[in-house]
Amino acid sequence: MDVQFTPQEEAFREEVRTFLKDKLPARIANKVKAGQRLSKADQEEWHAILNAQGWLANHWPQAHGGPGWGAVEKFIFDTECALAGGPRIVPFGVNMLGPVLIKYANEQQKAYWLPRILSGEDWWCQGYSEPGAGSDLASVKTTAVRVTDETGDYYIVNGQKTWTTQGQHANMIFCLVRTDREAKAQSGISFLLIDMATPGVELRPIRTLDGDHEVNEVFFTDVKVPAENLVGEENKGWTYAKFLLTYERTGIAGVGFCVAGLAKLKVIAARVMKNGKPLDQDPLFAARMARVEIDLENMKTTNLRVIAAVAGGGVPGAESSMLKIRGTEIRQEILSLIRRAMGPYAIPFVEEAQYEGYAEPPLGQPEAATAAANYFNYRKLSIFGGSNEIQKNIISKMILGL
Repeated sequence: MDVQFTPQEEAFREEVRTFLKDKLPARIANKVKAGQRLSKADQEEWHAILNAQGWLANHWPQAHGGPGWGAVEKFIFDTECALAGGPRIVPFGVNMLGPVLIKYANEQQKAYWLPRILSGEDWWCQGYSEPGAGSDLASVKTTAVRVTDETGDYYIVNGQKTWTTQGQHANMIFCLVRTDREAKAQSGISFLLIDMATPGVELRPIRTLDGDHEVNEVFFTDVKVPAENLVGEENKGWTYAKFLLTYERTGIAGVGFCVAGLAKLKVIAARVMKNGKPLDQDPLFAARMARVEIDLENMKTTNLRVIAAVAGGGVPGAESSMLKIRGTEIRQEILSLIRRAMGPYAIPFVEEAQYEGYAEPPLGQPEAATAAANYFNYRKLSIFGGSNEIQKNIISKMILGL
């Protein structure tokens, strides 16, 4: 089943397809379709292309640089972009911090930070999780003590953040910090913007199971942060953190990437042979493909509802948790099926080792080299952004009142 669009929406879809055909660099699209890692330069290039088109911050209000799209336009763009091999925009500035600033920052902060997000002048990372505060985010222990003296008004930050995605590329980090150690957990947290070049900030890489350097630890030792970098009110940061997480969780669902992943899976399953027949004719494999496609169609509808609510001025609630659960499960199942379809050719992690001794990729499957690495890497989907177990607790409280 496919989503039915009006003539105007179909015209917009053609506009998006034309834009992607003309502006999306083929070498970047090929990397995305093969499941390969993008360089910082690749991501910055696509960021700049979308910004020049005015389509980068497609969920921002027009007054702040957004295109003014409705729910359907955003759904169309995300889906067509994923199908064409368009990279996922680094979400921390555009998709996560931007909405928080638009809703809670003062006018001076909006005027300064929002244009820098759009231009790519600032590359943001997220300082939420800590060694003792992951899914239990209200337990953050990184402290920020406010000081006023002859040099000005500032905070002194001490503590540690972990799982900081792409922090090695970032020049800025938005952090949850504890500004009142006597208040109950959620009440003593503030939302602070910190320059990564400030003395006392140290970043250490974490190597993940697939051998990649994607996440990091960040240490703060007597880091001096101007008080003007506080977003909203002191000790009200938990409100802003929850608002941001609804956007993060909705984005983690990755409906467009699920659609593209399923299309890729279908191509592979029709090409790989098992017992003399295409894999998609194997009853067990075909049943799993059908199940994930049904789940995806259901998620599309829910995603449209959430986007429409946000476009109407609402804030995603339990729906964002639902999307996070189902979206991550669907993406993981698709990656699992791709890995299974590759069979023994999915075993190596290193692309060069995958093709050693072959004139061309075995079975003509360039996807094989990254199948296992992506499968293992995206086990994280059901953990970050608040684990799926935590999302079920949120749903039970918000909808069932438990």
